[in-house]
Amino acid sequence: EHADFGRTLALAQCILTECFAPHGFNIGMNLGRPAGAGIQDHLHYHIVPRWSGDANFMTAVGHTRVMSEGLDDSWQRLKEALKNRIK
Repeated sequence: EHADFGRTLALAQCILTECFAPHGFNIGMNLGRPAGAGIQDHLHYHIVPRWSGDANFMTAVGHTRVMSEGLDDSWQRLKEALKNRIK
């Protein structure tokens, strides 16, 4: 399972890089309810593309989310990139 997660994370990173050209990534997981995991005995990773000078602080201090593209548009780009990758 760990190796499969590693391959899936690498694929996600490649697709995000292809679609959005980020400068880096935050990758992590929450294990257990005290760490923020909402479902007991459930494991998932977070992979967040990051750009130099991005507005990381906006959510914490400005209660604002910056979206340069609609979620439907982002979803279509990611879906097409994944479809092309796993032919």
